[in-house]
Amino acid sequence: MKKIKNIYMSSIYQNAGKTTVAIGLYKLFRGRKLKMAFIKPVGQQTVSVDDMNIDKDSYLLGELYHCREKLKDMSPLTVAHGYTEEYIFNPQKDLLRKKILTSFERLKKGKDAVIIEGTGHAGVGAVIDVSNADVASLLGSKVIIVSEGGIGRSIDEIMLNKALFDLQGVEVIGVIINKVLPEKYNKIKKALSQGLKNKNLRLLGVIPMDPILSTPTMEHLMSRLSLRLLCGKENLRRKVHNTIVASMEPYNMVNYLKNGTLVLTSGDRVDNIMVAVSSHLVMQGKSNQVSGMILTGGLTPNKKIVELLKKSKIPILMSDDETYAIAGKIESLICKIEKTDKDKIAEATRLIKEYVDVDTILNSL
Repeated sequence: MKKIKNIYMSSIYQNAGKTTVAIGLYKLFRGRKLKMAFIKPVGQQTVSVDDMNIDKDSYLLGELYHCREKLKDMSPLTVAHGYTEEYIFNPQKDLLRKKILTSFERLKKGKDAVIIEGTGHAGVGAVIDVSNADVASLLGSKVIIVSEGGIGRSIDEIMLNKALFDLQGVEVIGVIINKVLPEKYNKIKKALSQGLKNKNLRLLGVIPMDPILSTPTMEHLMSRLSLRLLCGKENLRRKVHNTIVASMEPYNMVNYLKNGTLVLTSGDRVDNIMVAVSSHLVMQGKSNQVSGMILTGGLTPNKKIVELLKKSKIPILMSDDETYAIAGKIESLICKIEKTDKDKIAEATRLIKEYVDVDTILNSL
């Protein structure tokens, strides 16, 4: 019987970059003529697909690599709000494990390798008896731990996570460090390489911080912040490279309008709205200085201003929140890769190819 290469992507915390690594590895493995499958055994953030709740990352990989018909097996278990408390009083360990294992067995038929994406750190899911360490052991998989840049804290948390995998008899084949600041890249790579070696762990790659992957679109902001669209639907894919709170006088605001600017302003600040529109129209054909605007306070400009906004084709979103509240939400927003982000998907693959030792990973499996 053919030996399947199983690789379990874990991390030291949520949003460390597991999905980015999974996308890149999946494509690179396929480029080496491996027949691939993907599964996220336990999902938390879901989308509704044909009356099924499917984990967002499974849905993304399913759309990217044309395996949509296998989505249910790619996302066998999703944890809805309130499920954890219900489980505590009615545990069903064997049922959950069987559900995950059955989907995994179906997916791996005829495949050479399976990428398994965990949820958060090694212990996440323990409350319902399906922690990352539990599931990696159940599926007979080896593990890669993904961590963000840093030295002391990163190694401390990597070793804490490794200890949980060790308890389950699961082999950790190495570590990938993600989102390292370019100015600290050489220092962190050198220190972590030696530090992990001291702990008998391999450093499989160090990936620099890439602004392309963290840049949201207007569509992304509208979805994640539950904003209303006033106009400019055709340009919602514009990227937001910087944000300004337009609470200053209009003549000062001009100095802050750069390429890819998102303008946050109260819906009754017609002066600043007009400056943003005028600047955008002047630059038409050169560069789109204004990516979009968010009008705050639940205030809508008068009819004539709205007509002008529609003619400008600038994406205009509406919020009932105050300006600085929206600014804070944008600041803390985690920008996940969406299926329409072709540039981000290509960049993720490039980063893995350039900065991760794919040969060592395959040889270790």
